[in-house]
Amino acid sequence: MARRFAVITEYRDKDIDLPQRKTRLSAGYDLAAATDVVLPPGEVVVVPTGLKAYMEEDEVLLIFIRSSLATKRHIHLANQVGVIDADYRDNPQNEGHILLGLENRGAEPMLIAKGDRVAQAIFTKYLAVDDDAAGGERLGGIGSTGA
Repeated sequence: MARRFAVITEYRDKDIDLPQRKTRLSAGYDLAAATDVVLPPGEVVVVPTGLKAYMEEDEVLLIFIRSSLATKRHIHLANQVGVIDADYRDNPQNEGHILLGLENRGAEPMLIAKGDRVAQAIFTKYLAVDDDAAGGERLGGIGSTGA
């Protein structure tokens, strides 16, 4: 399967741009907000991207906050690093929609506008232990493999 991003069905008519790297040596693909969202101080808000990702079975998509958002606007990923597994795509619960839990650690509400680049996504390979016996199948979205 080709490694790529795609717009989920619900957002196909909402003018969503596919992520791009900004320079030839950039590791990360910039992820943008698919809608306007206000982040109240001290709260976590889920920000939709309107995207899903396809990758090989031994790959994972890691998501990190953009450093400028963290240092200048006090916005962080609620889980610090997002992990998108290869089998998250096209799951029946949310079609593999990449959702970002953003936390505002500042004192003022922050507007994340549609199209604002908020995170960067990096594809990478991972390793499993020699006696790995995982055999389940993902049927849902966020939190579907356990609390």
